[in-house]
Amino acid sequence: MAGLPDAERMLRPREVALLFKVDPKTVTRWAKTGRLTPVVLPSGHRRYRAVDVEALMSSTSRKMRVTTTHICGRCGTHIACDSVEA
Repeated sequence: MAGLPDAERMLRPREVALLFKVDPKTVTRWAKTGRLTPVVLPSGHRRYRAVDVEALMSSTSRKMRVTTTHICGRCGTHIACDSVEA
């Protein structure tokens, strides 16, 4: 779908997932919860408007997820913690 103008460009769930660095199933969950609105093709496959994806990216870029690894003070193992930066 490379020949379409940006306003009409459609992305596959896999492409959206790569942009957000998430699993494609997460993109499906976002569609079910209304975070992204899919366009359902006659074949039943879902596509997402590039402008909608870009809008979601800009709204979530202010709150970036940062994963850090540190040593647990109680047991001494390495653990990963997710924190949200504003």
